Amino acid sequence: MYQKTTLGNGLRIVSSIVPHSPSVTICFFVGVGSRYEPDQQAGVSHFIEHMVFKGTPRRPTSKDISEAIEGVGGILNAGTDKEMTAYWCKVAKPHFGLALDVLVDMLLHSLFAREEVERERQVIIEELNMTRDSPSQRVDTIIDELLWPNHPLGRDIAGTAESVTAITDESMRSYLATHYQPDNTVVSVAGDFRHEDMVDAIGNALSEWSGWKPHACFLPYKEQLNPRLFIENRETEQAHICIGLPGVSILDQRHYALDLLNVILGKGMSSRLFTEIRDKLGLAYSISSYSEHLLDSGALTVYAGVDPQNLRTALTAIMEQLRKLKEPVPQAELTKAKELSKGRLLMSMEDTRNVTAWTGTQEILMGRILTVDQIISIVDSLTVEELQKVAEEVLLEDKLRLAVVGPVKEDAPLGELLKL
Repeated sequence: MYQKTTLGNGLRIVSSIVPHSPSVTICFFVGVGSRYEPDQQAGVSHFIEHMVFKGTPRRPTSKDISEAIEGVGGILNAGTDKEMTAYWCKVAKPHFGLALDVLVDMLLHSLFAREEVERERQVIIEELNMTRDSPSQRVDTIIDELLWPNHPLGRDIAGTAESVTAITDESMRSYLATHYQPDNTVVSVAGDFRHEDMVDAIGNALSEWSGWKPHACFLPYKEQLNPRLFIENRETEQAHICIGLPGVSILDQRHYALDLLNVILGKGMSSRLFTEIRDKLGLAYSISSYSEHLLDSGALTVYAGVDPQNLRTALTAIMEQLRKLKEPVPQAELTKAKELSKGRLLMSMEDTRNVTAWTGTQEILMGRILTVDQIISIVDSLTVEELQKVAEEVLLEDKLRLAVVGPVKEDAPLGELLKL
């Protein structure tokens, strides 16, 4: 259960009671991410996320900020995504006031000192280098480029070395002023407390935060012709592959059925991909699938790392499992997938951090929150026919995309294996 209050400045406060929890988590969700950025500012959302940890007038250094929370055993972190940015702090219940104070101080009073900007710029470039040096992360970036070509959704969330180099402290301040506004922010709190007490505390801490400027909109994605295959030749022990398909929006009711199909396909050690590709064929140590839902788009992606000599065999076996998703799912397998989904969801709600993510993400992206019980009811109601229908609508041969990173010739004829 949750309660929601909207303050006069437009800030939304969502609280969830977690009885007897010794911890409390507070998370600020801001409705901006990498897809809001023009090409010349690619990575600015992520850059800002780094910079708010670098000092305020009251806590001049990053060490002052981190010690304030770690000094009471708490955790402070943040993350930038394609459509939102989140800042969160988890502490023992008696230290909620401190957690709120630190987060407000960071988000409203960060210094953006020029010398810190230059220092952090190099840190982010090293982060980009680290991602590029990791084949499993690099192939994930390439599949996004194939699924969303020439669009912010297809870029690395952190931008590029060139775009990060061009971002200035002035441009970050301007971007911050445009997007970091109370009516574009949700504060989600979870713990053992009264909603009214949270509203009073947060309202008092943010009483001077105002601003009702028009928000910049993101660039909608429209499907376009693009390559089906990209191979990046590297001297690695494994060939890392991603097979991707356009999925459905988070606003599309079909995403519940597609998520359940993803569970059947590649979530967990009893999934079809794990059972067939790893257990029976011994072709991969790491293999899985994941679904992604955005406001106007989505994706279904399979990842695997295989011996280059087994690449064609592994691709053929994966494609066979994708084809089988169009067939009616046996009732016993459907029941198992439902129970796995519901069980993982219910267990995640034991953690106050996950509870804030559950409510805050829904509110900032969709403006409404479905409870855990409502989602469980939707999952229970899904039928074999609904899963088969969404499989037929999503698993389209001409939509298949393949990214490969490893010791594979760039002109290898792998596209011929992409058949459904």
